Amino acid sequence: MARTARGDERAFEALYGTTAAPVLALVLRVLRDRAQAEEVAQEVFWQVWREAPRYRPERGEVLPWVLTLAHRRAVDRVRSARAAADRDRTAALRDYTPDFDQVADRVEDALDRDRVRRALTVLSDAQRECLLLVYFGGCTQAQAAARIGAPLGTVKTRIRDALRQLRGHLGDAPLPPPRRSPRPSGAPARPAVGSRP
Repeated sequence: MARTARGDERAFEALYGTTAAPVLALVLRVLRDRAQAEEVAQEVFWQVWREAPRYRPERGEVLPWVLTLAHRRAVDRVRSARAAADRDRTAALRDYTPDFDQVADRVEDALDRDRVRRALTVLSDAQRECLLLVYFGGCTQAQAAARIGAPLGTVKTRIRDALRQLRGHLGDAPLPPPRRSPRPSGAPARPAVGSRP
């Protein structure tokens, strides 16, 4: 190492011959890519050539010193690759423009929700309460009746009238069917709103 520090190329070749294999093995273990490991190992030996005058034998043997340089370089390469990948990902997200269809669908959904919200304001409080319990609260008409303390027929009438008003206000767009609670096996199916027995 002392001769390498003085610029002796043959001494450096001997140093390389004794340390190249362990350096490459260490770097390969960190990077797990042969081409990158060879590139980093080459950088390590350039660093050894340049920094040989700074080596102090009282601080430790040559091989551990060289391996420390190799480990630091390999870790730096991993960090650099991760940082580059993070920058690329951030740039890709920043530059991402959703497809027109996705934007159109979102806008349409928002407009539909807004239209329904405004249409609900034309209903009476009683109609709105029954409709929300059955269509959005997951209640059956009987459960809604029990919850508000009204006869089942009254709840059915309020829902039927509310649906008519909403259709008139929204146009002919059909409302989704209400969410139904699971029926116990053997229980009769609940008739649809406005259907006749």
